[in-house]
Amino acid sequence: MADSHKSKSVLGKGLGALIPRAPSPEEPVSPVSLPKDDGADNVIVAVEVSRVHPNPYQPRLDFDPQALDELKRSILEKGVIQPITVRRVTDGNYELISGERRVRASQEAGLKTIPAYVIRVSSDEEMLELALVENLQREHLNPIEIAVSYQRLIDECRLTQEEVAQKIGKDRTTVTNFLRLLKLPERIKISVRKEEISMGHARALITLPDERTQLRVHDKIVQQGLSVRKVEALVKDFGKKSVKKPAAGSEARSDGSFQSIETRLRQSLGTKVSIRKAPNGGGEIVIEYYNPGDLDRILELLEE
Repeated sequence: MADSHKSKSVLGKGLGALIPRAPSPEEPVSPVSLPKDDGADNVIVAVEVSRVHPNPYQPRLDFDPQALDELKRSILEKGVIQPITVRRVTDGNYELISGERRVRASQEAGLKTIPAYVIRVSSDEEMLELALVENLQREHLNPIEIAVSYQRLIDECRLTQEEVAQKIGKDRTTVTNFLRLLKLPERIKISVRKEEISMGHARALITLPDERTQLRVHDKIVQQGLSVRKVEALVKDFGKKSVKKPAAGSEARSDGSFQSIETRLRQSLGTKVSIRKAPNGGGEIVIEYYNPGDLDRILELLEE
């Protein structure tokens, strides 16, 4: 990889500086009418489908067979409307930056060549950011795929949540809400990927106090087809029912009361919170954070 300081300054210029936009023709691009690759950069050329290799940084986790079949039929009828984006590698081959669905559908349709927008990428770090941001902006990803992409930009490209938000044209709250989905149990994340439940359902489940409760409510959503509003009401009722008032004159809070306070704090701060009691009647509140950007977000909420 390139020097991290140098790479960070280049990446900080934003997507437009890194990848000039390919023309968006109104009519399908015919590979027959395109020139062959002569080594120039930022050009649309016809490349052999067999020479296009998968993107090692592909954020998409799921490829719907039905959607691929529909895309294949569209390509057979109208051709490839939007060129894929690639970079050159060795021996006349190419590596995808975005457009894996189009490549797969073209292969199934029996196409020999495909329109490709060829750009120069100077480092693996730059390739990672381009691949993730390009796919976030151009491809229809599910909420978990989006959340994983945001986390990779933070972990592997060393970006803050604010920088991620700027690059994808969203506000930081949106980025934070997606990242919170990664805290859910694996079974619930798979359910979101399969579109059994929506992101709205998942966001409501995050505020529940423990994994067992989250899974129980999740199963009820799937079995009964509950709306997001209904689930939000269930979660709110759960917090109310967990409140147990102490006996008159008692200074100690019951476990149920502490659980209710933890739930309220989780809902307010959007992260795991636990209260630890000490024998002398005191204790501590433990607030978890998952990366520096998450810590900044929590501090801002506490200051407010």
